Amino acid sequence: MNKIYDYYCNNAIKWAKKHLGSEDYRFICLAFVEDALERSNNIEIFGGDTAKESADLYKTNMQTGIPPEGTFVFYDCFGTISGERKNWGHVGLSIGNGEVIHAWDKVRIDHYLDIEKLPAAIGWQQPTFIGWVPIDRVMVGFQRKIY
Repeated sequence: MNKIYDYYCNNAIKWAKKHLGSEDYRFICLAFVEDALERSNNIEIFGGDTAKESADLYKTNMQTGIPPEGTFVFYDCFGTISGERKNWGHVGLSIGNGEVIHAWDKVRIDHYLDIEKLPAAIGWQQPTFIGWVPIDRVMVGFQRKIY
């Protein structure tokens, strides 16, 4: 990865770690990783409306194996929200060494494979690892926010 993407990743990870233990992002894991990248870098990225839609969008760039630091890590995750049952997906941000910071019951850090073993909410299935996407792919088409 080049230095500019390292800069964006480091900012996102620092922002995310400041929210460890927070329950503000329960059931909105995509908002958490997007906020980590966007708010810490004053940018706006464009992906899907759900973690699964984003995973599908990045599918051609999806990698498997241990996710490198700063990558978005995706999972299949089926459940019901507002009466609609579907694969909403799950996503976290890799902080290196196989660890992912993500919003589940609270913002937490887990090994990327241990996320598959987390207790699911009532009516939900446990997540299944799909793969990871490099930050440069996530940032395709990003815009600087103007205030």
